[in-house]
Amino acid sequence: MASKADRPQLIIGGKRLDGRMPNELRPIRIESSILKNADGSAYLEWGNNRVLAAVYGPKEALPKHMADPAKAIIKCKYAMAPFSSMGEHGRSGPNRRAIEISKVTKEAFENVVLLNDFPGSEIDIFIEILQSDGGTRAAGITAAAVALASAGIHMRDLIYAVSVGKVGEELILDLNMLEDNYSDCDMPMAISPRNGNLVLLQMDGNLTKEQMSRAIEMASEAGKTITRIQKEALQDVYKKAGARSQNGNGV
Repeated sequence: MASKADRPQLIIGGKRLDGRMPNELRPIRIESSILKNADGSAYLEWGNNRVLAAVYGPKEALPKHMADPAKAIIKCKYAMAPFSSMGEHGRSGPNRRAIEISKVTKEAFENVVLLNDFPGSEIDIFIEILQSDGGTRAAGITAAAVALASAGIHMRDLIYAVSVGKVGEELILDLNMLEDNYSDCDMPMAISPRNGNLVLLQMDGNLTKEQMSRAIEMASEAGKTITRIQKEALQDVYKKAGARSQNGNGV
């Protein structure tokens, strides 16, 4: 994080620089099942982020020695397109950050996918960041959950992710790139809305016990909106298919 002397004033008159209140999400739009050659897919716009997620499987695990006869294995690849960002992570090819996000995303979904339903198989998750403006790991997980559901993968819940940070002593929801770079704390979380379980929790910075409790409450409240958008994206696929069928164009 930058030194305090170099930081811009991120909250002015109670509002953030992009006009949002501290507990306000950026606009979110999700479209499901957009890739014909994937078993499941989703396209997400979250503020200025643009994310594409694709799922392949369950399929035969390769190489075969990695297969688990008792359950499926999950593989995840998070990547940022070379043109997605002006920052260091906008370079082509994997870097430490992409490898780390791939790992924690994989582990988050291992908590909700019913792996025992698909013994000996693998499920591949690909997350491509087409345009980046902070919070891409949360956006990627949110999109990948929709892609998994559209692929018919059995899950305990449709998880979502969002970040909460701190500017001074003020907690802010859903940090953009500027806030991510200059805030005092950034805490991305992935949550299972059905029971409120945290399946991912990371932190860069410091929060008090009370601030952390409040941050989790903010993320859970925001999750009501995110979950609704996820479910609407999945429902829209069937509504559009039904409309085409009624119009005589087939499915």
